[in-house]
Amino acid sequence: QVQLVESGGGLVQPGGSLRLSCAASGFTLDNYAIGWFRLVPGKEREGVSCIDNSDGSTGVADSVKGRFTISRDNAKNTVYLQMNNLRPEDTAVYYCNAARAGPTGWGDRTEYWGQGTQVTVSS
Repeated sequence: QVQLVESGGGLVQPGGSLRLSCAASGFTLDNYAIGWFRLVPGKEREGVSCIDNSDGSTGVADSVKGRFTISRDNAKNTVYLQMNNLRPEDTAVYYCNAARAGPTGWGDRTEYWGQGTQVTVSS
């Protein structure tokens, strides 16, 4: 069964840290670009960070730059999002996405989504 499973969310005080994990089963993550997204009710989904599968290059949203770091462990078929110095505005459901282009490009891409993990930053 092909699936992505996020874990590591929870309640943390402002200034605290969490590490989210995105574990894949049924397929190999190192063939996919991975992105972390977050969703707050009433707001648009926000891309948080991403990591490429070909050269390992990463990207991060301005809102989390300097605080969040994405990494991957291909041996464990897992991608991580280290979140430091968390703020109340980081409160959201965090999702990971694995995607790769199809034969004709990204228009016929293959992608998978996890079920999400709740992160709540509050004192």
